[in-house]
Amino acid sequence: MNKPEGKYAWTATVGEKGQIVIPKQARDIFGIKPGDTLLLLGDEQRGIAIPPKGAFVELFGIAYGKEEGDSN
Repeated sequence: MNKPEGKYAWTATVGEKGQIVIPKQARDIFGIKPGDTLLLLGDEQRGIAIPPKGAFVELFGIAYGKEEGDSN
């Protein structure tokens, strides 16, 4: 089966301390570096998602009522 372009799937094992290791290919593709903070979103029906790092800016803009292109 061919995978759709730009779509990926990985597995990770949860350690005894509840930590997971993000696979190297995923870290490389998404530019995840040591010390980065990642946002985890959970839905009991759909699972856990880790949005791209840039989603922080958009999310905070929405949360704090900033309009797109607003510099203040």
